Amino acid sequence: MNQSSLQPLTTKELNYIADSIMNEDLLIKQSAAAAAVSQNTNIQQALSQYIHAHQQHLQLLTDALKEHQSVAPTQAQ
Repeated sequence: MNQSSLQPLTTKELNYIADSIMNEDLLIKQSAAAAAVSQNTNIQQALSQYIHAHQQHLQLLTDALKEHQSVAPTQAQ
């Protein structure tokens, strides 16, 4: 995205992204824990795919934050 068209994120948007990051992280950890105790290779493979998908979501969220960092206010308002 063109940086000149970026707008600073609102507090509500930042809170939503922070919540989403925490949720994705939790889903990754829970899926990994379930895969570790599962005896079924099909379930382990499915959970591995879920982990990969949630890692991609997490990366997208952190990339969005990094992209908006340059237009973020330097002081809390």
